[in-house]
Amino acid sequence: MLRQFSALFAGTFFISLFVLMMQFVWKLVNDLIGKGLSLEVLGQFFWYMGLTMVPQALPLAVLLSSLITMGNLGESSELTAIKASGISLVRCLRSLFLASVFIACCSFYFQNEIGPNATSQMRQMLFSMRQKSPELEIPQGVFYNGIPNCNLYVQRKDMETGMLYGVMIYRMTQSYEDAAIILADSGMLQSTAEKRHLLLTLHNGEWFENMRSQELAGNANVPYRRESFTKKVIVLDFDDGFNLAEMSSISQSALAQGIDELRFHIDSIRSAGDSIGRELQNSMRQSMFHEPSDIKKKDSLHAVTVTAKKLVSVDSIMQKLPLGRQKDVLQRVSNKLTLAKADLEYRSLVADDYNRSERECRLEVWKKYTLSLTCVIFFFIGASLGAIIRKGGLGVPVIISVLVFIVFYILDNTGFRMAQQGSWTVAFGRGLAPGVLIPLAAFVTYKANKDSVVFNMDAYRNFFMALLGMRQKRNISSKEVVINDPDYLRDAQRLADINMQLAAYAEEHHLVRLPNPITVFFRYKPDHDVERMSEELEAVIDDLGNTRDRYVLAYLNQYPIVSEKAHTRPFETPWMNVAAAILLPLGVVLYIRMCRFRLRLLRDMKQISRTNEQVIERIRTMEK
Repeated sequence: MLRQFSALFAGTFFISLFVLMMQFVWKLVNDLIGKGLSLEVLGQFFWYMGLTMVPQALPLAVLLSSLITMGNLGESSELTAIKASGISLVRCLRSLFLASVFIACCSFYFQNEIGPNATSQMRQMLFSMRQKSPELEIPQGVFYNGIPNCNLYVQRKDMETGMLYGVMIYRMTQSYEDAAIILADSGMLQSTAEKRHLLLTLHNGEWFENMRSQELAGNANVPYRRESFTKKVIVLDFDDGFNLAEMSSISQSALAQGIDELRFHIDSIRSAGDSIGRELQNSMRQSMFHEPSDIKKKDSLHAVTVTAKKLVSVDSIMQKLPLGRQKDVLQRVSNKLTLAKADLEYRSLVADDYNRSERECRLEVWKKYTLSLTCVIFFFIGASLGAIIRKGGLGVPVIISVLVFIVFYILDNTGFRMAQQGSWTVAFGRGLAPGVLIPLAAFVTYKANKDSVVFNMDAYRNFFMALLGMRQKRNISSKEVVINDPDYLRDAQRLADINMQLAAYAEEHHLVRLPNPITVFFRYKPDHDVERMSEELEAVIDDLGNTRDRYVLAYLNQYPIVSEKAHTRPFETPWMNVAAAILLPLGVVLYIRMCRFRLRLLRDMKQISRTNEQVIERIRTMEK
């Protein structure tokens, strides 16, 4: 089992990694296409991208490989043989569990040691790719703005010689007011050896340029320059090389740090935030309780107490002041409040920035633990579902794996976004997905250990077929080896007795008539006659199934499979019938369904009677 699991894990891991990488590349296609990047640069970028995607690919690979492994064992009945030999499912999964724990440890080590460096390298290359100038490819008939500070229009281009015909250039320098317009009959565009400049050689053209400057800003008559030329060479800035950006800002990101670095960063952020809080507290104390240096603290407290006892009214003091003095006081108070508000808003922004940085670091720490734990959780889910469903290959397991991974992705991404915004705590946001999947893993493991059919598609199909009144046809074929021949005379007599019982039952119960709803829902009366007749008929069919006569076998396949209780009441339990009657819409639906089963029972009884007569007649012919 471990050998099969390891082989499947290797294959599914690379498939999962490829799918995740393609999803990431699809988001960055605009940053990669049209930049003239070399294969070496693209190879390094995809290498670092693959390293960053390894922790996400490991849980999906564990889920898919464990599901396929146990599904193959169940489909080939090997799992049944293992359980029949006295080995429980938990003991059977012991080696695979240890393998999943080892994969989880590798995932944690990868995220803590290799992942941060790979993330910083990938981000550095991605930022450098975005800053790189696009590959120079001049189109025909449209304006091209890939050259900095220039809009180039080419009417026609010779693909063999590289000559450009009908050239028009709008060159921007400082503003639209000092723009230059260059017209030329033909030209040639070439790159310098160091790939940092372009040489544009123009032939037979004119140059129009405004001469506006700051001194002439208020003058309406602005001079301009016009130049005619037969040949002119223009140097344009164009960096065609690939230069790596600085890593100083990239290395400070939470994604590019290990757990020890993140914890140190968290302590630094908290220390800085606490210092800002203490500074704000001291400044507010000094501004609100400012005291002259010559007054002692005891005297100031005594003065405040005496003033409070006298209940001095501030409004009365303001009214005694002159009008100009009141305006001056109010203006000074307003200015102080404005400054205090601006200072608090600034401090609030700084505090929010510190809180956001701390949350990002804590989220990354939690991610390294929860993503590693997901490997073990996905193993229990995949192995248990494979043991229950018992379907191998890449059909059903892939569908189930995708559904489980989608649920995990939605929960994990939702928790991350809410915790990042500060709406949820970091522990709750990052623990949302494991908190939901761990009970699910325990439930499916318990069901798989108890051989439950909770995920058996055949059981659900049979249930819905019975609910909708659908049924299967009999398929009785000739047996190659017959141990006991059927007792034809005894079976014929039993079929004749069943015909008499069917006729008596149909006459007594009047299946064509509508039943009394009060009797159906409120007066529970068991009816075991159809069940007893069906058991007798099945016993006769089972005995006659040993026959070698093809006519008898054909008649046996004509017997319908009778629904024994659906024509009497909706449910076996009396209180459920009462509850269905109280819920009027549900009761009406169940009553109509029961009437339909009564009519179907009547048709089945007629079919059984006709088939019984045919079988009896055939037995008489055989006896003669």
